[in-house]
Amino acid sequence: MQITNEIHFRNVQGDILGGLTAAVVALPMALAFGIASGASAAAGLWGAILVGFFAALFGGTPSLISEPTGPMTVIVTAVIAGLTANNPENGLAMAFTVVMMAGVVQILFGVLRLGRYITMLPYNVISGFMTGIGVILIFLQIAPFLGQETPKGGVIGVLRNLPDLIANISPLETLLGVITLVILFLYPARFKKVLPPQLVALVIGTVISLFFFRGVEIRTIATIGEITPGLPNFQMPTFTPENLQLMFVNSVVLGVVGSIDCLLTCVVSDSLTRTEHKSNKELIAQGIANLITGLCGGIAGSGATTATVVNIQAGGRTALSGISRALFLLIVVLWAAPLTSGIPLAVLAGIVLKVGINIIDWGFLKRVHKISWKAAGIVYSVVLLTVFVDLMIAVAVGVFIANILTIERLDELQSNSVKAITDADDQIVLTPEEKQLLDAANGRVLLFHLSGPMIFGVAKAIEREHRAIANYDVLIVDLSEVPVLGVTSSLAIESAIQEVIDAGREVIIVGATGKVKNRLEKLGIAGLIPGNHWMGDRLNALKEGLDLVQSKATL
Repeated sequence: MQITNEIHFRNVQGDILGGLTAAVVALPMALAFGIASGASAAAGLWGAILVGFFAALFGGTPSLISEPTGPMTVIVTAVIAGLTANNPENGLAMAFTVVMMAGVVQILFGVLRLGRYITMLPYNVISGFMTGIGVILIFLQIAPFLGQETPKGGVIGVLRNLPDLIANISPLETLLGVITLVILFLYPARFKKVLPPQLVALVIGTVISLFFFRGVEIRTIATIGEITPGLPNFQMPTFTPENLQLMFVNSVVLGVVGSIDCLLTCVVSDSLTRTEHKSNKELIAQGIANLITGLCGGIAGSGATTATVVNIQAGGRTALSGISRALFLLIVVLWAAPLTSGIPLAVLAGIVLKVGINIIDWGFLKRVHKISWKAAGIVYSVVLLTVFVDLMIAVAVGVFIANILTIERLDELQSNSVKAITDADDQIVLTPEEKQLLDAANGRVLLFHLSGPMIFGVAKAIEREHRAIANYDVLIVDLSEVPVLGVTSSLAIESAIQEVIDAGREVIIVGATGKVKNRLEKLGIAGLIPGNHWMGDRLNALKEGLDLVQSKATL
């Protein structure tokens, strides 16, 4: 298996242009997510560089661009806040250790080949989860948007302190945030391929702050501060026994969310390039990238939809585009980092606010109640749990409820596939000869017809159907249209057969082959039924059943 990603030099111009365009988009986003996470702008930049480089180098999706994203930033923010509250001195170092551990989790996902299963979540759960993350991003940017520090306690902390935040609003910084949002919302679509709106908003907001608000004494406008050029500082894994369990849980959450976020973006990339990504390889690459990023003090990242789409539209087709993008950003950090010192935090807050608004699944939220009130209930439950309780609890509860509703629906569908037939008027396709035989039995032969996978949920239907008709002498169990027989259904069939035999009646099995027959034999049903009563043809079974009825009548 090829270790590295798909790299060739037949599309160098397109890949370099795609990488450069993606780097231009990544710069303001990396700064914004770095500040929003509570780490630093430098941590955001190094996250964009290192995650982007190593994910592109080892990944399984040629045109994917990886960097800090909204969902990952929300989790990293919560991790940093929680660990620094418990251990102010080493909290940030432990947060970077969580990023490393999340990388290991993702590598394990890939090694265990779980890639195909990670995105098999019900869409209403994914929609609610992403919408909840968007809401969290919006709330966490309210304070810097108003020119103040974000209060502790996440969304609930912001809500509690909202009156004070509004009362102490900084007009100039809020004006910068509003200008940023206006640019992002009203930016002409035809210019997006030339200059990304985030960069334009960043430059305009910074220029206004430096040249038009200079000398205004209302208050000093908060900026990101100077980023020291040079290589990142190596971060040794740091933990304490009392925080180890919390760090492990956070790493699993970060790894799961990063995997979901990345693989959903891979699907978008596939649809645009008409290729097929290698999900397990991609997870391993994402894990390696986050492991190295954590070691170098960068915030975690995953596949980024916006940057990936920009890269593809600009001509990027191989991993060379992702690698070149990382190198362009490296040049900025090594030589041009001081130029970013005057960027106002309110401008970055406006950029992240817009990301939060975009993450909310507005299209599905408008329609979900028309599809099903149960589906709407799942979506809104997941949103509320994500915002006010916990991300993983939200996903777990959403998946549990969705699965229960799915099982209920499958139970109903499978129950309809269980039919007890005593005459030719029942709704099942029988040949004329089969109908004639069944009519001749005069209700003394019960044809028990099952169809489709008998996995779960049909046990009660089997018991109900065979007990609904009491006066018969021969039970024919037709399994010719059953490809799979689950344990619960097998036991229900065994119970029905045992009950019939105990009543002195005859049982004939039709169409049991392969795994279905093997399952029945392992349950011991073969010992209950004579060998000549295992048949492969329903017509012969009906003939045998009629003969048994007639012979019994002559006794």
